[in-house]
This record gives sequence, structure tokens and C-alpha cells, in this order.
Amino acid sequence: MGARRALHFVFKVGDRPRTARFYRQLLGMSVLRHEEFEEGCKASCNGPYDGKWSKTMVGYGPEDNHFVAELTYNYGIGEYRLGNDFLGITLVSSQAVSNAKEMGWPLKEVTAGVFETEAPGGYKFYLEDKEQLKQDPVLKVTLGVSDLRKSISYWSDLLGMKIYEKDEEKQRALLGYADNQVRAVDHGTAFGRIAFSCAKEELPNIEALMKKENQKILTPLVSLDTPGKATVQVIILADPDGHEICFVGDEAFRDLSKVDPNGDKLLNDAMEADKSDSWFAAQKKKKASA
Repeated sequence: MGARRALHFVFKVGDRPRTARFYRQLLGMSVLRHEEFEEGCKASCNGPYDGKWSKTMVGYGPEDNHFVAELTYNYGIGEYRLGNDFLGITLVSSQAVSNAKEMGWPLKEVTAGVFETEAPGGYKFYLEDKEQLKQDPVLKVTLGVSDLRKSISYWSDLLGMKIYEKDEEKQRALLGYADNQVRAVDHGTAFGRIAFSCAKEELPNIEALMKKENQKILTPLVSLDTPGKATVQVIILADPDGHEICFVGDEAFRDLSKVDPNGDKLLNDAMEADKSDSWFAAQKKKKASA
């Protein structure tokens, strides 16, 4: 098995302006790229929706060497029902803690030097009040599981992750692909998706292994076209608890995920052009809830 990389976690967002404020001003992330789409994604990137949507990638640096967030906005949907699958992202940034306090954003110290806060939509973030790491400040993604042993077997034996920590008494484990990458600790409509890259040649092998082991494949190996950019191959899996896992061919994805210097402006322009909030308010209606 070749080198695999953790890429991003997908969040569905209903309030795009407040969400952008949280990631840009509170966490201090940058907009890496922004794209608008007129119809749904073949790999259900925006969920089970066929209409207009947008994708905004935000992070502390390029996806080549940083774990980032993908913010998916479906026009006309104002909120999503949270499940108990995503438990939080932990990152190191005393600046983010200071920003939250200055902005008056709700912040709760859960253990010494670790603060819990929520992005719009209820997604939890844990901020370690230490100097931000020069490498990627994002440390880990925490996912809830129903059977720790079964999950460890899936993520380690089938997906090839290394086990860094395991505590059966506390029912938690820490797994990842490399020491310098984000790690995963082992569904409502807001269910997210975690993405990894691998050599393109490995994708058919992953699909074959999952079929052999009778594991769930949500989207069989498929090619996704983005106008003006590389065509990428992806396969979408689901672990025993239904966590969505995307594997994408690394070479094409590196081309697709290049930072767009106009990303910030494209997001601002899209939010300015989106009059859906004022339209619903004028009609005395609420946006749909999913």
C-alpha cells in the first residue's frame, strides 16, 4: 500500500455568512477555493440533493500538507439535524481562543487549557490554548462509534491505518496514516464525510477488498469532472457505524485542490448574490430544514 493522506472533513452548512465568519475570523483559516454548482454531485458531495449548491474549502494552508474543511451549502436549506456521529475537531491555536473571546463567541473550558466552541450548525471544535503549530494546527477528528473493536478492525485492518493509542476501558482509540497527519478517534441529516487520498492504482483494489469483505460501498468507483480542472476518481465507503469515507486518486486531486487566490472574493461575491434569506424573510417563511 502506498502513502495515504488525510485531506478534509465535509460539513453541511445552512448559514453561510456566519459559517464563513467562524472559520475565517475565529479560527483564522483562509479560503483555499470556492466553487458554485448548478446541480447535485454524482458522488453525493453535497448530500442527497439535486439543486444548486456550493463548496468552499478552508484551512490553515494548502490541502497538500494540511487537513482542511469542506463547507457544503445547499441553496434553500437553512439547517440540518445533527446526529451523534461527529464529536469534534481538535486544533492547537491560542489565537483562535483569543479571537473567540474578542468576538464574544460562546467558549467553555472543558479541561485545563482546552476550550470547546461550536461552529454554526452545532459542529464542535476543541481549541488547545497553545501557540499555533508551524505545521498543521489540526490534530484530530473525533467520531462516535458503537463497537470500538469492530471499528478498529475496519479502520486498521481494512483501511490500513496505524493504531497510535487504544484504551478499551475508556472506549477510545487514536488512528492515522502518518505521525504528521490528522488522526481519527475511534447520523442525522448533517452527517459529514472524511476524505483521504491514495495512489489512483489503489482505488480498484480498495473497491475489490470492500466487496470481498461484504462492506458497504456508497458510491462505486466513479470519475468526477470539474470544468477546467483535473478529472478525479473517487470511491465512497461507509464504516460499520455509517461514517462516510471518501478515497480519491492523489495525483489528480493535487491538481484539483490547488489554492485559488480568488477564493475569498468568489465566496464573498456568492454570499452577496444569494438573496435567499431576504426572500424568505419577505415571504414570512423559513428555509427548509433537512
